[in-house]
Amino acid sequence: MKKGEFTPKFFTLLKAGITRKQLSKDVMAGIIVGIVALPLAIAFAIASGVSPEKGIITAVIAGIVVSVLGGSRVQIGGPTGAFIVILYAIVQEHGVNGLTIATIMAGFIIMGMGFIKLGNYLKFIPYPLIIGFTSGISLIIFSSQIKDLFGMPIESLPADFVDQWVVYGRHFTQINWVAFTVAVATILISLFFIRITAKLPGSIIAIILSTAVVYYFDLPVETIETKFGEIPNSISMPAFPHIDFAIIKSLIQPAIAIALLGSIESLLSAVVADGMIGGRHRSNMELVAQGTANIFSGLLGGIPATGAIARTATNIKNGGRTPISGIVHAIVLLLIMLLMAPVAKLIPLSCLAGILIVVAWHMGEWHHFIALFKSNKMDVVVLLTTFFLTVFFDLILAIEIGVILSSFIFMKRMSEATSIKNTSNFLASNDSFGDRLFEEELSEIPKDVLLYEINGPLFFGASQKFQEVITDLNQQPKILILRMRNVPFIDATGIHRLKEICRQLQSKGTTIIISGANHEVKMELLKANMYTMLNKYNIYDDINRAIERAKNILEAESQGKRTS
Repeated sequence: MKKGEFTPKFFTLLKAGITRKQLSKDVMAGIIVGIVALPLAIAFAIASGVSPEKGIITAVIAGIVVSVLGGSRVQIGGPTGAFIVILYAIVQEHGVNGLTIATIMAGFIIMGMGFIKLGNYLKFIPYPLIIGFTSGISLIIFSSQIKDLFGMPIESLPADFVDQWVVYGRHFTQINWVAFTVAVATILISLFFIRITAKLPGSIIAIILSTAVVYYFDLPVETIETKFGEIPNSISMPAFPHIDFAIIKSLIQPAIAIALLGSIESLLSAVVADGMIGGRHRSNMELVAQGTANIFSGLLGGIPATGAIARTATNIKNGGRTPISGIVHAIVLLLIMLLMAPVAKLIPLSCLAGILIVVAWHMGEWHHFIALFKSNKMDVVVLLTTFFLTVFFDLILAIEIGVILSSFIFMKRMSEATSIKNTSNFLASNDSFGDRLFEEELSEIPKDVLLYEINGPLFFGASQKFQEVITDLNQQPKILILRMRNVPFIDATGIHRLKEICRQLQSKGTTIIISGANHEVKMELLKANMYTMLNKYNIYDDINRAIERAKNILEAESQGKRTS
């Protein structure tokens, strides 16, 4: 066992010491993330078929446990949209008690996966499979919100995608246009409020405005209170649900699905975070923490939780660099629950539907879905198989068949391209845990420069995730440095996606600099004509030379503006 592999990052950082300056940044980041997480926690709970306070409870419990015990220094834990499909089906068939049991079972499964070190392998789930079921889930989330989007008086909505639209067709003449107007206004504010200011999320503004308008004018729109009654302003004591063998047998498949989906999403979020800060998470410790969080969430009345990519990115953007920001985010949510429950119950359901539709849109990755049709035909088969099985049949079946298909395709490709070579010198240069951040390792990174590090093979989807984070953060850097010292190889799919990202950024005026690529990766870049695309003077072996090049470009641009 590697030294420190099962040591939480929080303990490592406490031992090393956290400066007062960083502590203040973490506290501020935690407050902002807590505010951002509030409407999402409520919306995810309602969409999953449970009462709204369960989402807040989950965010509080997972936020604390994942931050204290996790293997990432910046991961934010909580409920996410990816679980909605599975959880709604469980509640429909087994009730809330069944969901609680499945959550606890999934927690033990995730913990077990961490202890047997499966975290080292889960991060290599193929990109077409991820896009297939992610896009499928986003479509199902959108479908599930049509009822509240149009304010339709539907008592019980079926879990099946096709059945839902049959029900919608029967009630289409009963649209509540006031509710629809509130939902559309929420969508527009959530998407475009950032043009006014980036300090407050549009979803919070939409909730405040829609709740005030509906309450003041007494509009005929269903709210949390009219649907669920009062929101409890306390967390219940731990309670272990009644369990027998029959219940365990009926819930084993959903629990495995929750465990797999939660594990994949949490590790994917941790990888994205590593690329943003130059750190290195501990995969197996992260799974142990996620499993523990789900066990406690179930015992305390919550729902399944995982690492949330959007909230983790928001944490990093606002200066969070230690688990203290995640702990503060959970405390903020707890205080809101204790003090603001009488106000939160007035939130219109159509407003929450609008927020979830925006979440589904961002989650769908439709531009990547379409772009994958240009790749290898076998990748397209995995993509479409996973997508259609997710939407029309079952997410569990989709993941199982998607993994089997991808495994056969991978074995075929490797059998055609495998070679044996000595890579010990290259691998020996890597830091096991990567606890040094960019700002600690490098003397100075210019203000208008973003530095991202890609760790591991550029084999399926890492480059796309980095681009999504840049888009989600609404940043447009003048220069982006991609540090590729820990990329042992890059395949055709990785090259294709990297070129697509570089082309998009260059069209917006961003200069791309690549640093630290090994000989094999540089040869692939040369064959793909990327030396011409990026300019051969923007590809360096050393990170300090790359940063010096960035400074020279910025200085030349500054002088050009002065002379003009």
